[in-house]
Amino acid sequence: MSILVDKNTRVICQGFTGKQGTFHSEQCIAYGTLLVGGVTPGRGHQKHLGLPVWDTAKEAVAKTGATVSMIYVPAAFAADAILEAADAGCELIVCITEGIPVNDMVRVKTTLASYKTRLIGPNCPGIITSEECKIGIMPGFIHKKGRVGIVSRSGTLTYEAVFQTTNNGLGQSTCVGIGGDPVRGMNFIDVLELFEQDPQTEGIVMVGEIGGSDEEAAAAFIRNHVRKPVVAYIAGVAAPPGKRMGHAGAIVAGGKGTAAAKFAALEAAGVTTVRSPAEIGSAIAQRLKRIGAVKATMTSPKRSKAAPKRVPKKVARKAVKKMPPRTARKAAPRRPK
Repeated sequence: MSILVDKNTRVICQGFTGKQGTFHSEQCIAYGTLLVGGVTPGRGHQKHLGLPVWDTAKEAVAKTGATVSMIYVPAAFAADAILEAADAGCELIVCITEGIPVNDMVRVKTTLASYKTRLIGPNCPGIITSEECKIGIMPGFIHKKGRVGIVSRSGTLTYEAVFQTTNNGLGQSTCVGIGGDPVRGMNFIDVLELFEQDPQTEGIVMVGEIGGSDEEAAAAFIRNHVRKPVVAYIAGVAAPPGKRMGHAGAIVAGGKGTAAAKFAALEAAGVTTVRSPAEIGSAIAQRLKRIGAVKATMTSPKRSKAAPKRVPKKVARKAVKKMPPRTARKAAPRRPK
């Protein structure tokens, strides 16, 4: 099992023939992703990477049966590309593009509310179900099939969490980079809910950042709805107030969105927090080890001495009659006084 994508997921790429679309599509195909074609307006009915190209996402979806679109369209046109994919009937859209104007994403977010489509991103590394399907820019070789679900706002720290869980022999079920823009598609709660329902995912790693209140909302959701062990790290501990650190959404303003406040909320919800990204792998390994030990104790059979069976009186008397006289007197059942 996995969440959102697997080896049978049919994918198209918007911005297929561009430099970024070409490079990362090649990488996804090499990983095993079932990429069935792409979209570049004006280049319809051509071939690229041995796959068909269409002018519109609607035509591509109709011809291929694709359910997912991967977007590498320049920022000025990316919002329209997202809405085009949603209108074409894509169930999941993964937008890698960075620098989409906030006003454009507000329009996209409002419009998508009337669709059943899920959006990951923008400005994100994408999603990967280990050893099955990669949609995005993450390095596939560090991923290993396993039992930890990873959800992250950070790009580079996503790879760090993956690398550590692989080195600890845990592997990953699915890894989702939700992106760090202030207005985006899926958030922590959306992904945590899917991981909680996924039988392959035994533990969850969550990587947050300063800014916004997504981590605090996730902490409340974990406290009330998540029963699996969760380990969390918050990037930007040393960020000075009012200064943006990396992502557009990673900014502390008005005393809100600090790393300390996020750590406190998560710890109150029973989440194991680490102060260094180097501790993520060992922390989730310890949580899973403790959970495994408790399960083993609860399921191990209890050893108990079987109570001796009571022999009926008639059977006992017959057995005594067959004994020698001296042995019979000792073995004969005594009558109560």
